Amino acid sequence: MTIWTPDPSGLHRPAYLSLAEQYARAIRDGMLPAGTRLPPQRRLADDLGLSVQTVSRAYEELIRRGLVVGEVGRGSFVLPPGSENTPPYLAERLGELIDLSILKPVTERMHVETFREGLHWVAENLPVPAALSFRPSSVLPQHRQIAADWLRRGGIDAQPENITITDGATSAITTAVMSAVPAGDTLAAAALTHHLLMPLCKYLGLHLEGLPVDEDGIVPEALDHLARKGSLRALYMQPAAINPMAIMSSAERRAELAAIARRHDLLVIENDMLNVMIPDRPPPMAALAPERVLHINGFTKTTLPGLRVAWLLSPARLASATANRHLVTNWMATPAMVELLSHWIGDGTVDRLILWQREALGARHRIAREVLGAAPFRAHPQSLHIWLELPPGRDEEEFVAQARQRGVAVASGRAFRLSERGRRDAVRIALGSTGADELRRGLTLVAETLGGSAEPLLPLI
Repeated sequence: MTIWTPDPSGLHRPAYLSLAEQYARAIRDGMLPAGTRLPPQRRLADDLGLSVQTVSRAYEELIRRGLVVGEVGRGSFVLPPGSENTPPYLAERLGELIDLSILKPVTERMHVETFREGLHWVAENLPVPAALSFRPSSVLPQHRQIAADWLRRGGIDAQPENITITDGATSAITTAVMSAVPAGDTLAAAALTHHLLMPLCKYLGLHLEGLPVDEDGIVPEALDHLARKGSLRALYMQPAAINPMAIMSSAERRAELAAIARRHDLLVIENDMLNVMIPDRPPPMAALAPERVLHINGFTKTTLPGLRVAWLLSPARLASATANRHLVTNWMATPAMVELLSHWIGDGTVDRLILWQREALGARHRIAREVLGAAPFRAHPQSLHIWLELPPGRDEEEFVAQARQRGVAVASGRAFRLSERGRRDAVRIALGSTGADELRRGLTLVAETLGGSAEPLLPLI
């Protein structure tokens, strides 16, 4: 008996739909009877000259139409005619989940090739002390000078000796919080903030207070009121569209908050990971109040995730404190990555990657507007995500579960929320965590979930 196989010459764009149509016709015509096992995706991809992702999407389409079922560890099988459409399954079990929950920059094959070329350069040029030393001084003085020069481009009067180089922003945030707030004291932040700030403060024995926000960021009067209580030591800020609501705080709002920080002698921790990517940006807090701002600037969100290097610029009086706390938590930044970043800044690669990212995000935001239409979401043209506010009566946790069952993962607002005051249920949707076509499909599933029933889902077992 001859087993039916797809005809490569009959494939046209989009290839996954064309392939799915060939299989659908073969199933309807009886050439693939019920119980027939479809070929493994990788083998079929090799046979047809397609990518594994294309074949995977074709199989997903067949499952969506109720023609095929996927069984964990066994493969995909043709269903009998008249089977119930879209059998219940957890999409991630079949490797079909579109993950829009992780905040990442847009990346393509070009980024992999650029990273490989950069690592090859490092292998040929890494200074001997950087390769063989356990001393933090192996992160060489010229690296701090390059960091200071970069920060000056953004209007910050940075001195190299006040910069601590870390393995990414998370390490820098930990170091900054430990340096600014003694155990038992209070740190304030926007009511919707970095999702790791809550557990970090818990582990360090700090009190964390959420402040209300408006269309321009943290409400100054709320900060002033909290500071008058006496135990507040520092404010954590994400003023440049990296915050969950994608708010870009104005120059006026930043100046107001800086004035309040001076009045009450507060330190400010400024997470400014996106600032370099935003044209005509307001001055950073570190330019407005350099004597009290610990400024964090990194590159994983603006270039590529593997470039895990960040800079923590401290006021001169805190430079030793930040260096010491970084020493005991992370010892030192990885010299090879610091060397690569410094080289890329020098040869223009970082600027090119940032410009590319800016344009790519513009295209992703256009997709979001096309698919979600009039849905009430917040965004900034250079934000890596959108913040989708749910209609009254829709619970964010139930919405996340419903979207996940449809095949798309989004992040619940609960992960970012410090205070229930003024709560409006919402989800964060990352725009750079997958390809453009898959993003469009994922957002379509989000739109379907938004327009669907608000009834809680029964658990799937």
